Amino acid sequence: MPKKSHDDDVAFIKALAELLNDNDLTELQVKREYGEDDSLNVRVSRKNEAAAQFIAQAPLQMAAAPAPTGANPATAAVAVGEDPASHPGAVTSPMVGTVYTQAEPGAPAFVSVGDKVSEGDTLLIIEAMKTMNHIPAPRGGTVKRILVEDGGAVEYGAPLMIIE
Repeated sequence: MPKKSHDDDVAFIKALAELLNDNDLTELQVKREYGEDDSLNVRVSRKNEAAAQFIAQAPLQMAAAPAPTGANPATAAVAVGEDPASHPGAVTSPMVGTVYTQAEPGAPAFVSVGDKVSEGDTLLIIEAMKTMNHIPAPRGGTVKRILVEDGGAVEYGAPLMIIE
């Protein structure tokens, strides 16, 4: 098999990076097939400043929320400063996309706070590249918090909800 130059691949990657910036995207992933045993897998990503600001502001917004009635003040203080992503029951996003909490507009939500879920139950849908991806519960338990809004954007690894 003749050895070929991959200068075209470098140009392709540069074009993807430009596409990423020009369209204000945070991540692109492409697989190019050249032949049976020859392919190129490319993932180009960048830090999304808006998402970073949202994550940085989330604890401030939680601090402004009133503590539940009857809550122990010491417990409430811990919960306010807690990072949802570090919670042991956090379910994180496996991809970048748009979150849908219901199957279609007007339909009931897949889950609500307080619902009991079993492992494998659909929690929500993330649309990525025009594909609807059902996100299953990684474990059984009770939905304690839902951290995303219907129609909102999520990043890879962002906390979606907490199941205990």
